[in-house]
Amino acid sequence: MFNNKNILITGGTGSFGKKYVQTILARYQPNKIIVFSRDELKQFEMSQTFTDPRIRFFIGDVRDADRLKAAMNGVDYVIHAAALKQVPAAEYNPMECIKTNIHGAQNVIDAALENEVHRVIALSTDKAANPINLYGATKLASDKLFVAANNLSGSLETRFAVVRYGNVVGSRGSVVPFFQSLVDSGADTLPVTDESMTRFWISLQQGVDFVLKNFQRMWGGEIFVPKIPSVRITELAQAMAPDLKQEIIGVRPGEKLHEIMCPADDSHLTIEFDDHYVLSPTIKFYDTNIDYKDNKLGESGQPVERGFEYNSGTNECFLTIDEIRTFNAEAMK
Repeated sequence: MFNNKNILITGGTGSFGKKYVQTILARYQPNKIIVFSRDELKQFEMSQTFTDPRIRFFIGDVRDADRLKAAMNGVDYVIHAAALKQVPAAEYNPMECIKTNIHGAQNVIDAALENEVHRVIALSTDKAANPINLYGATKLASDKLFVAANNLSGSLETRFAVVRYGNVVGSRGSVVPFFQSLVDSGADTLPVTDESMTRFWISLQQGVDFVLKNFQRMWGGEIFVPKIPSVRITELAQAMAPDLKQEIIGVRPGEKLHEIMCPADDSHLTIEFDDHYVLSPTIKFYDTNIDYKDNKLGESGQPVERGFEYNSGTNECFLTIDEIRTFNAEAMK
């Protein structure tokens, strides 16, 4: 579906953006891929690795509505990955987080509508479900904006959806490279937030593949959530450094013990498919009557039981220590 198409990714110099560009080039024949980001150094470094002439680097910030509109001229597909994501930084700098994650989201929507982009998928986070920190609250607001944007399309073919998943193994700022840096530097202990902490576990490639698939599945208005395993943080530390003592350091500001991707309060909206969940919109779009139990690929799902919650702590699938080692080794390639 991406052959001969123009694709734009905001925040394209991040971990997801690099893997996304690599995957698109390997599997499809796009006409053009636009990497939109505000860091010229990261764009320069990425351009040294990705030399394909179909890649265009576009310096800009999602806070700049006019720049986004110019960048999306002639674009068919947009992936919105740009965000301020560090939980403590958002707590200390709330308005900066709001400007990028909420105002920036609306700018992406407006630019996509003005340029009649065919499909837009925004990346979300588990922290948007029952948020307890500012970052999560801004991403919840962003999710709501992208869902409601389907009411603004009118006669246009532009449709918007959201993909939500948790911890990405090996992404910038995630726990695996942090633990590995401590191991490599000869640390005596590994800091563990809490003995009961769990996290969903997904590789960068799995995240990219899930987004690609959902461009084919989407009607517009869905929040897509993959079915993935969980890990216990104590077992992750043991898998990476079995000989190091674990030091319990306590919960950081705005941090959760477990990740939630489908809240119990949204169980009446949640549909279970073979390998993913869909949170259908809380609102009805004025000109459509979509049955989200059947997607555009012909896959069918069933509503979950009332009170169902997709939680990393109560997940049916947990990786063993050996499985964590194998998974991480594959994900970090």
